[in-house]
Amino acid sequence: MEGSVIDAVTLGGSVAAPDFSMMSLFWRADWIVKSVIVMLLLASVWCWAIIFEKLTSLKKLNRQADQFEKNFWSGQSLDAIFDSMGNQPKDPMGAVFISAMREWRRAAEKGHVGSSIASTSLGERIERVMHITVSREMARVERYMTFLASTGSTAPFIGLFGTVWGIMNSFQSIAVSKNTSLAVVAPGIAEALFATALGLLAAIPAVLAYNKISRDLERYTARLDGFAVEFSAILSRQMEDKN
Repeated sequence: MEGSVIDAVTLGGSVAAPDFSMMSLFWRADWIVKSVIVMLLLASVWCWAIIFEKLTSLKKLNRQADQFEKNFWSGQSLDAIFDSMGNQPKDPMGAVFISAMREWRRAAEKGHVGSSIASTSLGERIERVMHITVSREMARVERYMTFLASTGSTAPFIGLFGTVWGIMNSFQSIAVSKNTSLAVVAPGIAEALFATALGLLAAIPAVLAYNKISRDLERYTARLDGFAVEFSAILSRQMEDKN
């Protein structure tokens, strides 16, 4: 620490016009401040990767849901739609449909669809299966959202830690040199504030993206829940017709 302080003092006193570029600020910083800067840069890059992936995947999921609903309401029988989809649903809405149809077909093969008591139990099972499928699919879609929320809430504090540490080094430089001129103070303060700037640079996009993507996910979840309720009503009507 003492060696770095002396280096900082020497640098502050010997360089007439300090370089305030980002690379220069990084290389002059203390190793702890450097670690904070690297951590924040990696967090920022990872956040942008998550943001891009979530926005594109949500757009794709809504497009697939539109296509599925168009096929679902095209007038084809439920069995024909199920057979055409196979066992590999392409999207969460298709997964909800297939999980319910599997339960329906298992009951039909055992002859439980025509019985009123068995039909009541079947209806409850189908609703439960669709609810579990929606939860499982949304857990997959919402993956990594915790990282966005954590970065948005902690990055400013991590940057502030780097700033506090850098300012402590600057004060030590001032104490050693016994010189309070801007030539001594400014480089250290700039290095310290660089960490806070990076913290805000990582946090602000993370918070804005988290809020937007969360709202989009809520709308998509409501869409899946709405389809599950509607499909459950259709199956209930078919069970009543068979009784």
